[in-house]
Formats: sequence, C-alpha cells, structure tokens
Amino acid sequence: MKLTFLGTGTSTGVPQIGCDCEVCRSEDPHDKRLRTSALIETNGGERLLIDCGPDFRAQMLSVPFGRIDGVLITHHHYDHTGGLDDVRPFCKEGDVAVYADHDTLAHIRGCFPYCFVEHKYPGVPKIALNEIHAGQSFRIGTTEIEPFCVMHGRLPILAFRIGPLAYVTDMKTIDARWLDCLKGIDTLVVNGLRHTPHGSHQTIEEAIAFARQTGAKHTYLTHLSHHAGRHKDLDATLPEGIHVAYDGLVIHIG
Repeated sequence: MKLTFLGTGTSTGVPQIGCDCEVCRSEDPHDKRLRTSALIETNGGERLLIDCGPDFRAQMLSVPFGRIDGVLITHHHYDHTGGLDDVRPFCKEGDVAVYADHDTLAHIRGCFPYCFVEHKYPGVPKIALNEIHAGQSFRIGTTEIEPFCVMHGRLPILAFRIGPLAYVTDMKTIDARWLDCLKGIDTLVVNGLRHTPHGSHQTIEEAIAFARQTGAKHTYLTHLSHHAGRHKDLDATLPEGIHVAYDGLVIHIG
C-alpha cells in the first residue's frame, strides 16, 4: 500500500496569510503545508482519497492523473470538503463515489446543491453519495475499510482503518471502545496541531502519547499549524518511529 500526503496543514494552511513568523517566512518546502488530505493506492489497485479540501485541485496537479475509486470524508468542515467541485476531471468514467456519515452528506448536499438536482448544468461533477457508519466496515473494490469514531472537540467524526494503516485527523479524544480498531496497526497517521493546548485538536505531545498507546511501529504527524515550528526542528525532537509528515511525502505500508 502506498500513501501520498497531499496536504499536511491545518485549516488556514502554512504559510498563514498575513503572518510573519519564522515558519511562514521559511523557504524550506517542507514548511509549505496545504490543507490536510491523502491519496492511498492499495495493493488491490484502488485509488482512495481521504478528504477533499479547498486545495484539492493544486494537490492533484502534483501527482499522476488516474481514476479515484472512492473519496473518504472524515467530517464536514470546509478544509475537508471544500474541494469536491474539483473532482469533475475524475468523472469521465462515471460518478465519483463519496463516503461519509449522515451529517457530512447533508452538508455536502447543502454546499453543492447543483450536483444533486434532477436537471444538472452540463459539466458539474457527478458525485455518488454513500452513507457509512462508525463500526460498520465496507469495501471499495478489493479493499476493506473500517470507519471508527473520534471526537473533534464535541463533534463526533470518522477515522479510517485500512489494513495495516490507521488514518486519524482532527481528533481531540477517542473513546476507549474504539481502540480495538487500532490493534495491530503498522502505520498511524494522526493530527498534532501545535504544542499549546487546543479545544478540538490534539497537541503534538498528545499525538505522541496516542501513538504509543496504539503500539504503531511508524507514526506520521499531520494537520500541523505554523505554531508547530519548522519541520526540521520539530522532526529532530520526536521519539524514534514518529515523524513529521510533509506535503508530497510518499510512504509504503506493509
């Protein structure tokens, strides 16, 4: 399985508009972070997108063009759904299948109503909405996907287990009953916003503690803000087996 980090930044992206901090002024490409998203290419040949934020068009220009077999949406916030209109080039062979929970699907219908009317304007994206539920596995092609629930502050959102990979973003806490979904994982992708506490996101230190709790062999931090510090400085401080992801990073799992 191959995972490409399309974006590793928080909702404002990095650099943040109007900021003059050392991270936002950095010329290191590792410090340029688009909104969080990932492309997974499975051993069975499926191409799965996790989240589709407002930077989706720019992100997909950096990878070879190919079909998208499924879009997995973690939750309805704009930085995770705002790019869905730009899936239109991937609709040449039919509808693009989007998988999300009930509330997120309702949000998508409300934000992109022209995609779901009976008489569509020519050229609008063809999107097929599929409702999924935490704790109920489903398949896309040959690949089994297990959604589970984490808490984004007070908002329940989805995370995904795909074989040896667990992908978690925007988490603040997780109920103990969902930890079984993480047993035996090889690779964990998890959010670590910054060092100081936040009401709906883990700190970097909380993300490290969570990674140790899961027993993952390899952990990659994503959804970072400019307050996390420069990539090279932060990565040098992390424990063995834990790394700072960056836009364009490709990892092979299993």
